[in-house]
Amino acid sequence: MTWLIAGLLIFLGIHSIRIFDEALRTRLVQRWGEKPWKGIYSLLSVLGFVLLIYGYGQARMQPIPLYELPLGFRHASSLLVWFAMILVIAAYVPGNWFKKRLRHPMVLGVKLWAFAHLLSNGTAADVLLFGGFLLWSVASFRAARKRDREHEAGLPEASPALAIERPRSKASATVIAVVLGSLVWAGFLLDWHASLIGVSPMAMPVQVTK
Repeated sequence: MTWLIAGLLIFLGIHSIRIFDEALRTRLVQRWGEKPWKGIYSLLSVLGFVLLIYGYGQARMQPIPLYELPLGFRHASSLLVWFAMILVIAAYVPGNWFKKRLRHPMVLGVKLWAFAHLLSNGTAADVLLFGGFLLWSVASFRAARKRDREHEAGLPEASPALAIERPRSKASATVIAVVLGSLVWAGFLLDWHASLIGVSPMAMPVQVTK
């Protein structure tokens, strides 16, 4: 578990600076410069991600069961991951409804993804990994919405500029986000998850006899 915990601390830690101290990020950028800051940020992100993936793989070899939910929760998990994939893709498709309405679809997608995996995975490593991402996404979304409110509070209520900043969502962009998200979800469901993670979401859980 050591590598998994270290990876989570590094990866989620570097992604939590804006959550707990927005001014710290600004000071670091001013002190080091934009490019060095992005370089350090990217390096720590990659390092943390590699460590948590390695640590999770090691922990799965000697699982510590904590809970096991009924089979129906696995189906609910797949459905939630579908929505999560749509939200994550929507973060990269300009002008779609999800981005306009939810503001931060990426963070909400991570939240759904993490919660969904906790419904179908109940070992200590799963709780650490997905529980950590769930807690981070909740805190990140709250911090982002707080920044949104502070930004809006500085604008006149009837400001025409506000309308310009919030163009209407395009139906075509929303359809593209849904279709691409669905294709990515189907790819993971049918093949990629088994190829990359070593476990197929379509596989029946193994019953452990005591």
